[in-house]
Amino acid sequence: MELLDKLDANLQGLRDKHLIRTRRTVDTPCGPRATVDGRELLAFCSNDYLGLAAHPAITAALREGTQLYGAGSGASHLISGHGRAHAVLEERLADFAGPHLVEARALYFSTGYMANLAVLTALAAGDSDTEIFSEALNHASLIDGARLARTTVKVYPHANVEALDELLGTSRAGNKIVVTDSVFSMDGNLAPLPELLALCEKHGAWLIVDDAHGFGTLGENGRGALEHFGLRSPYLVYVGTLGKAAGVAGAFVAAHATVIETLVQRARPYIFTTAAPPALAHALLTSLDIIAGSEGQDRRSHLARLVAQWHDGLRLTGWSALPSQTAIQPVVIGANDATMAAAAALYERGIWVGGIRPPTVPANSARLRVTLSAGHAEADVALLVDAINEVNAHMERSRDGT
Repeated sequence: MELLDKLDANLQGLRDKHLIRTRRTVDTPCGPRATVDGRELLAFCSNDYLGLAAHPAITAALREGTQLYGAGSGASHLISGHGRAHAVLEERLADFAGPHLVEARALYFSTGYMANLAVLTALAAGDSDTEIFSEALNHASLIDGARLARTTVKVYPHANVEALDELLGTSRAGNKIVVTDSVFSMDGNLAPLPELLALCEKHGAWLIVDDAHGFGTLGENGRGALEHFGLRSPYLVYVGTLGKAAGVAGAFVAAHATVIETLVQRARPYIFTTAAPPALAHALLTSLDIIAGSEGQDRRSHLARLVAQWHDGLRLTGWSALPSQTAIQPVVIGANDATMAAAAALYERGIWVGGIRPPTVPANSARLRVTLSAGHAEADVALLVDAINEVNAHMERSRDGT
């Protein structure tokens, strides 16, 4: 068929550029040690930053949730799918984020992608008097949400506060929305949130912060980037992910109660989808207890020590480890084929690290995306560092012909 031939040609084009993505099947719970396609590996590619995905107390809470509420919700939140567990979780999340917001309320979503689509499209509402100012390195869900908002979108350079100030200052829009990741998922660095918030308050703009990779890991109590920077403002709209550091699934938006009611009434990704199983919400209550308690503090401290160990041990030539202090530790190699060869060499050594290529990252900046977890031991990180140093040295010698 001509239609299939065209698709095959497109796929071959991806293969030629070393851009084909490959799925692997995991037979074990998410954790540092994984059985992948029948092989035992040491994994450094999940976003389970606090090592909670298989935590006994959380899995027990999930079992209890299914006994209380069954397996599914049966309908959208606005029909009959909003269970007691959802309501309690939203109250807890509002309290959790509350110190950094004004008159805080929270709304639970099935995924972070849906939450980002919801908040951007609802706050813009197709209004021609709206302009969205989007960070250049924002996650795909934020980019798609801005596109679906059907309004003017201006992209400002990565972490460039001066450029954003100029854009906001020349805007004549009555509804200005600035949107940024807090921790950039492919670089591991933090957005300059205090400066961004100051600009939004100066120019009368919303600041939407997607804290997917900061929630649970940043801040003394794990409240994320807002706690890390000590921010509080009615201009803030906070998006937190619950399938990464929290170890379960879903996401939430926390903001002023009027913002959240606007999402309930306008956000199509919330209105027109079946609610997540209430058992997940029930399990997340235990996740929040752990994150905010002494165990969460211990896990964050351990993770910080692993990050320091990683940086202290690397001996790279030709490759570049980005100066991240978060759980995301990229090693930029550049070429797609070299990056995938490095990932394959690590895989052969029993270490699973993801190779990231365009369009996820800019052209010629393909990289290994190492993610550390509080579930890793120091011995695990030592094995990883030694393996990356060895693969780097071997590939550089081969490139130089020595």
